Amino acid sequence: MTTNRLLHGVIDAKILEANLPSVASHHGQPKAAATTKNQKVSRTTLMSLIMKLPFIFQCQRSFGKSSDQGQHAAAGKRLVYATIGMDAARVGRTRAVDQPQWKVEQLQARPRRSSVGGRAYLPAEDVASGQQVDRWLPLCDEKRNPLEGLDKILVQLKFRDVSADPASRWGKGVDGPPPPYTGLPRAFFGQHRGCKVTLYQDAHVAPPLSGSKCWVDVFDAVANARKLVYIAGWSVSTDVALVRDTRRPVQTLGQLLKAKAGERVAVLMLVWDDQASTGLDPARQDGWMAAHGEDTASYFRGSGVHCVMCPRDAMFTHHQKTVVADGPRGLVAFLGGIDLCGGRYDTQEHPLFQTLATVHRDDFHQPSFPGASVAKGGPREPWHDVHCRVEGPAAWDVLDNFEQRWRRQGGGDGFLTHIPRSSAAREVADQDAEAWNVQVFRSIDSRAVVGFPESPDEAERCGLVTGSAGDPVDRSIQDAYIHAIRRAKWFIYIESQCFVGSSYGWHRDVAGAKNDFVDTAAAAMHLIPKELSLKLASKIRAGESFRVYVVIPMWPEGEPESATVQATLDCQRRTMEMMYKDVAAALAARGSTLNPRDYLIFLCLGNRESHVSGEHAPPERPELGSDYIKAQQARRFKINVNANVMIVDDEYIIVGSANVNQRSMDGGRDTEMAMGAYQPRHLNTPNGWASGQVHQFRLALWREHLGQTPFQAAGSDLIYPSSSQCATRVNQAARQHWDMYAGSTFQGNLPGHLMAYPIGVGVGGELRETVPFFPDTKARVFGSSSADLPPAPVLTT
Repeated sequence: MTTNRLLHGVIDAKILEANLPSVASHHGQPKAAATTKNQKVSRTTLMSLIMKLPFIFQCQRSFGKSSDQGQHAAAGKRLVYATIGMDAARVGRTRAVDQPQWKVEQLQARPRRSSVGGRAYLPAEDVASGQQVDRWLPLCDEKRNPLEGLDKILVQLKFRDVSADPASRWGKGVDGPPPPYTGLPRAFFGQHRGCKVTLYQDAHVAPPLSGSKCWVDVFDAVANARKLVYIAGWSVSTDVALVRDTRRPVQTLGQLLKAKAGERVAVLMLVWDDQASTGLDPARQDGWMAAHGEDTASYFRGSGVHCVMCPRDAMFTHHQKTVVADGPRGLVAFLGGIDLCGGRYDTQEHPLFQTLATVHRDDFHQPSFPGASVAKGGPREPWHDVHCRVEGPAAWDVLDNFEQRWRRQGGGDGFLTHIPRSSAAREVADQDAEAWNVQVFRSIDSRAVVGFPESPDEAERCGLVTGSAGDPVDRSIQDAYIHAIRRAKWFIYIESQCFVGSSYGWHRDVAGAKNDFVDTAAAAMHLIPKELSLKLASKIRAGESFRVYVVIPMWPEGEPESATVQATLDCQRRTMEMMYKDVAAALAARGSTLNPRDYLIFLCLGNRESHVSGEHAPPERPELGSDYIKAQQARRFKINVNANVMIVDDEYIIVGSANVNQRSMDGGRDTEMAMGAYQPRHLNTPNGWASGQVHQFRLALWREHLGQTPFQAAGSDLIYPSSSQCATRVNQAARQHWDMYAGSTFQGNLPGHLMAYPIGVGVGGELRETVPFFPDTKARVFGSSSADLPPAPVLTT
């Protein structure tokens, strides 16, 4: 019987020397040439894994092709690389090198195919002590029998627990003990001081509320551009109106961009090319995900706007949403979750029916019901999102990202406009009390950008890793989340469109789980959910107050009964239960009878509204008995959460396009962009709680979600989210809102949108159904795995 062992921290792994006669003979090389000495391939790997089996080092033979930069002259080059595994999970991979010349100066191109040359095993307990291990390990076959040629590798490993790792700054926050915080270490883009950040909740803010208006600011930035407007998007609609004011003439985004191009401004666009849009019937030419890329490209064809359709692998997307423009006061960059397309314009009220005759008359979005239209009436799908504007030095990193992508997929330097770097001096002064420190993060690989360093040592300093395909990968968004979670002292608040991950920790005894799915669930290997539950567990064991709040949509975008949505919900359930069991175990160890949901709180958003006079009267009706007409009659629907934001201790915030799933956090799947920021003069200190713009933004989000009356009733309890009083207030309001939303007799408007996610949590962390189906649907809350989706873990995680 194996004993589970938890390793939570950092491992430095090096392969110092190798003797590989069997591997060489497979390559057609003489055995004597297979020995390498004093060469090393190193990688530092962040991990938090439960150990059931020893470390596994796999030496692989890769048959590669020459790269774009010509690192390898001949196609079919035979290469060797090593991977590091724990149980079924692969947690590290070296670059591929030409056997036996391990000391190379270039990163290898994507291999066509590979095979395992051998496996070396090392017991986990041998490194758990933290002592450095230097050892020759024999290479074995899959049955652990030594290879015929007695191949072996010399490895060096050292494990540092997360609490002892200086770079992790475990529990120190931003303004912790020296040395001062300088941002995420080992990242492609560094942290910049003296920036300005504007945070946006939703695309618009309507009276009587006040606040920055995202789409109005985007419109003004583009309209005031002098030399360049660069847009990268998952979906960009030319007919969307950014400003919807009856006092102003309507100008669509497409018209605005053509007008700027007519003023000799360089207008460049990188729009994801949904390759599923080719070969579809005419009704689905917008692609599998309805991104409308072909319509956008067609609109600008022959104009002064240069729109490039950028393909990604068939199952993945370009998901960055950025706008960069120059202006009178310097460079301005927008990034976050809001696409410049239909269905995104919304306010904090998130109406379902009451705006269908006005601002949403020509902007009806409802992907959950087949054939839904404004002619058949609401409910529309409300859209909650978070975006930001960055000015100062960090805006230039957003510009660099666009230019790197353009040079890779947009046609080299063609059409790019040069702006002198001296212009970056136009920044907020460090002495400004409201100044921000900002760092830009990405999920992206060398297939989508140029500019990654060729030297392996320099690539490591930039935090680049080698992806499963052999490409250098920037996954700094995942690293930034992990780093912020490890620094956290009091609470973490997350909003995400999806919440799936850490599949190495999923439990086989989950109700309905299939062992074969769990065994192949390495598609959701990123660490964030496990990092959250381990942080909570550590605080509970230490007797310290800490809370994690997670807001997710009731179900992901799409038809809730579809195979893809149900498979995603199934993975989400497994993720939740893994986390709750970690929390429950920590509570049990302290003899606490509290429920894990008092510490880890999953929430969703929904709305229900009464009929008002003058409301849109649809000329058609949905099909009788359909989910569509049920929701219409009940006058309720979920609010889609497309925001991807994490707030830590009210002093640090991450805003971006990346969901909490493997697609977004991998780096080699969907391309993403985010930024992490804080105000140095508004941090938590022993004398006071952080009260800067991050704190104010979190309160603004909670005011929107809880509703004005419940928010005011909670009073000062909401100031300190780590407290039991705050958790109780939020849980009580969320349960009341869910009961009103799901009830059959409720009439009127919901007092707030924040609702308890419809699951039950036992004292042992096990999940149970409180309702089998989401209201007005036949879609299971717990989801279901699907054999009809061969790449289900890839598509849904």
